[in-house]
Amino acid sequence: MELMVLLNALVTRLLFVLHSLIGVWRVTAVKKEPKYWLLALLNLLLCLETGLTLKFKQGRGYKWFSPAIFLYLICTVPSLWLLEIHHGTQYCSNEPGAVQVNVSNQDFNQSRDSSHGSEGIDHHIIQTAKVFVNQLSRICETVWTLALHQTFLLLLVVGRWLLPIGAEITRDQLSQLLLMFVGTAADILEFASETLDIEDVRKNYALINAILAVWTWSMLQFPLDLAVQHIGCKPTASTRRIPSLLLCRYSAELWNIGVSLFIQDGPFFIVRSILMGHFRIFNQMLVFFTAKNILVVTLQLYRLAVISLDFRATILQKSKKGEVSCCPCEPYETGTHATANQDTELKDFVAFPPKDESQPPSEDP
Repeated sequence: MELMVLLNALVTRLLFVLHSLIGVWRVTAVKKEPKYWLLALLNLLLCLETGLTLKFKQGRGYKWFSPAIFLYLICTVPSLWLLEIHHGTQYCSNEPGAVQVNVSNQDFNQSRDSSHGSEGIDHHIIQTAKVFVNQLSRICETVWTLALHQTFLLLLVVGRWLLPIGAEITRDQLSQLLLMFVGTAADILEFASETLDIEDVRKNYALINAILAVWTWSMLQFPLDLAVQHIGCKPTASTRRIPSLLLCRYSAELWNIGVSLFIQDGPFFIVRSILMGHFRIFNQMLVFFTAKNILVVTLQLYRLAVISLDFRATILQKSKKGEVSCCPCEPYETGTHATANQDTELKDFVAFPPKDESQPPSEDP
């Protein structure tokens, strides 16, 4: 096993466990009940996954799915749920910044003065650590919750980058996936912070649970790598059906459209529409992001129509040439903007050898 692969696999999962434990610590601090430390036992699943991955996959990833990312979601999401549900009980002073700076400077000076006595350097280090923990404890709880949301999404992207990739995904595909995750994480963070910060939403317990459920549902796209990987089925008898051919050729495109319609922009649009239509909650940002969701859903539906028409044109073109048995299921490159006829001609050129050069070229009309 390569040293760098082992190091990346262990360090990434260690960061996941550390962040999850910080979330559990904040839950016990807010709830003031030590029993919530039991949530830390969920990290045993991540430890088990680490051992199995190192033994059977030599630390590398799996095809289409990342168990480490999925288990990290399981370990962290419950803590964020509890922090958001009990948001009203979290302490936040009127001027938290000034209080924190003054108190921390005073405590640090006291610890530095006391370290010049008989205790020495070890005492100074211990006192500095106590001051640091004391300073963290004085941070506003709502700031803690938002910081956990932000670091959670950042670690999902950075962790997916650091995790060793398997043989099924290339570095080019990984870079595309990471860029997608950055935009996705920004939208998810905005949805959670913008909707849950509304005062009327905080007064409705059922509405908070519904928003958190949609937020959790949107997080399930991170463990999957289908956005950049094609299924790559072979032209057998079962794949000659139209839906199978369409899925073979446009699997990555269809996955991206499905994620937008059913996991992210579609559910976000429904929640925001309910807030404005049923609960009569209006603000500038809510209206703007609702319009943005409508635009994205419309463009995704338009993209689906373009893909369907392109595939239909390819099938008809091959049917006219008597090539019904040929399977047009090669992966579609999203970066090309050729028309259906150009795509058909390219596939015909690749599938069949060129004519003998000794034959005279046909004259164009």
